[in-house]
Amino acid sequence: MSRIGNRKIEIPSGVTITEENGIVKVIGPKGELTTSLVNGITVNIENNTIEVLRNNDNFKPMHGTINANINNMILGVTKGFEKALEIVGVGYRFSQKGNVLVISAGYSHPVEMQIPNGITIELPSNTELTIRGIDKEKVGEFAANVRKVRQPEPYKGKGIRYKDEHIIRKEGKKAA
Repeated sequence: MSRIGNRKIEIPSGVTITEENGIVKVIGPKGELTTSLVNGITVNIENNTIEVLRNNDNFKPMHGTINANINNMILGVTKGFEKALEIVGVGYRFSQKGNVLVISAGYSHPVEMQIPNGITIELPSNTELTIRGIDKEKVGEFAANVRKVRQPEPYKGKGIRYKDEHIIRKEGKKAA
């Protein structure tokens, strides 16, 4: 049995959840999110709790996924999500021009990335970047795409990394 799928999700005050024609809509103080259900999955909303039910074992793989997605939507519209990145290297930096993130990462040209709708970025310094939004999937995907511009290398540790990420370092030729 899916333990994640069987958990009941508490609905916090200030959050409204509706389900119509297989589409779950979550409205909260920070915005609204929607997701669609798989045909064999149903949602039961009563007494400030949500229960995700499946018709039979054929829908077992999606049972926990739908439950986790609804829980993430509730967290997103109440608290929001954020990812912090840092860039390490001489001359490497982040900057913002309107709705475009400009990354100088040692290439012959600066890399420009369009910031998606629903995402906000904050630059505490020119080597730090914080990505915020209510949709966990969008925040994580944009952070991963920014990191792909220059992934951290294991010898000097230069590149773009998550704030809490530890890079395993290798010794170079001198070690031999």
